[in-house]
Amino acid sequence: MKKLAIINQRYGLEVNGGSEYYTRLIAEHLNKYYDVEVLTTTALDYNTWKPHYAQGDKIINGVKVKRFSAEHSRNMLRFRVVSKLMCMFSKIGVRLDKWWVKEQGPYVKSLIQYIKENEREYDVFIFVTYLYYTTVIGLPEVADKSILIPTAHDEPYFYFPIYRKLFEMPKAIIFLTEEEKKFVRDKFNNEKIPYDVIGVGIDIPKKFQDEKTCEKAISEFRQKYHITGKYIIYAGRVDYGKKCDEMFTFFIRFKKDHPEDEIQLVVIGKDMMGVPKHQDIRHLGFVSEEDKYSGIAGAEYLWLPSQFESLSIALLEAMALGVPGIVNGNCEVLKGHCTKSESGVFYRSYEEFEQEFLMLAESKEKYETMSVKAKRYVEKNYDWITIEKKFKMMIDNMQMEYF
Repeated sequence: MKKLAIINQRYGLEVNGGSEYYTRLIAEHLNKYYDVEVLTTTALDYNTWKPHYAQGDKIINGVKVKRFSAEHSRNMLRFRVVSKLMCMFSKIGVRLDKWWVKEQGPYVKSLIQYIKENEREYDVFIFVTYLYYTTVIGLPEVADKSILIPTAHDEPYFYFPIYRKLFEMPKAIIFLTEEEKKFVRDKFNNEKIPYDVIGVGIDIPKKFQDEKTCEKAISEFRQKYHITGKYIIYAGRVDYGKKCDEMFTFFIRFKKDHPEDEIQLVVIGKDMMGVPKHQDIRHLGFVSEEDKYSGIAGAEYLWLPSQFESLSIALLEAMALGVPGIVNGNCEVLKGHCTKSESGVFYRSYEEFEQEFLMLAESKEKYETMSVKAKRYVEKNYDWITIEKKFKMMIDNMQMEYF
C-alpha cells in the first residue's frame, strides 16, 4: 500500500477554512486506498499561528495526523509592513520573497526538517494551497514526488516572483476547476506539467436528502437559534478577505432602501472582523456540521461575497440542498458555477445585487427551477466515486515515465 503525506497549514474538526476543510475530506476519502498521514501545524488561528492543538501524533476520523509547532507567532504589524515593501520593491527587481513567506508563515521549520529526513518513507507528497510557508519551502524538498493542489485565485500574492518557480516544480498539479486551471496556465505557461481537474465530492447527510427529515432539521434549527421568517445565509470565515464587509454594507443598504422586505441575514462562521449590530443580521458563530446543513437548507439563498475562490465547497453544498447562490461576479469560479448550473445569480455592484435579489424574489417559478438545476449540477459533477477514481489514477501513475 502506498504511503501518502498530505500537507496543509491547518487541520482539524474545528478549523474554519475552505482549503483546510477540502484537505480533510480528501484525506478521509483517500485513506480507504492508501496509508495517509497529514502533516500540519498545531495552529487553529491563521492570523497568529499560535499553538492550539498538542504537538505530535493523533488520529482524526481514522486519519493519522502529525502536528508541528511554528517557531513563533505571526506579527501582523510586521507582516503588513513586509507585504507593502514586497509590493513596492518587486516592481524594481528587489526580491523580498523569502522574507515575506517567512512572515506569512506558518514558520514551522520542524515540519520541513521532518519532510527532508523522512522523504523515503512516503511515495507521494500532496501539498494543498500554494500560498504558505509549508508549501513554498516544503515542496522543493520532494518535488519529484509531489502533487500541488494550489487552490489558486486572483489575489495580489499570486503575482509575487517566488511563486513562478514553485508552479514549475511539482510532478503533477490538481486544479479544482477549469477556471482555476486557465488562470494558472495564463500566468505561468506550465502546460508541460501533468495535471487533472478534480473538484471534491459533495456528500450531503442522509437526513437532508429526505424531505420530511430535512424539514424537521430546519424546524429544530430555527427553534434553537430563534429564527423566524425568510433569511439569506452566509457560511464561512467572517473576514475582510472574504469581502464580508461589503456584504454587510450591501445588506444594510438594501434593508434601508426596502424597509418592507423582512428578509434576514444569518451568518455562520468565526468572526475575524466584527459583525455589525443590526436587527436583521444574526451571527451564530461556529456551529456544528448538522446545524450548518440545517441552516443552509432552510435559507432562501446562500450569499458568497468573496472575490477570491478556487472552488467553494459551501456553494456546492448549498446547491446540493437545492439552495441557489448569490455570488460576487468578479470571481470567475463562483460565476462559473452559477452560469453552468443555471442556478444562481451574480453581481458586481450594489445596484446589480439589488436588481438580482428583487428579480429572484418576484418569481417563485424561476426559483423552483433553479433549485432543481442546482441539485442536478452537483450530482453530475461532484460525486465521490468520480473524484476518488481521478485521484487514484494520478497517484498510481506518479512513477510512470510520462509523468
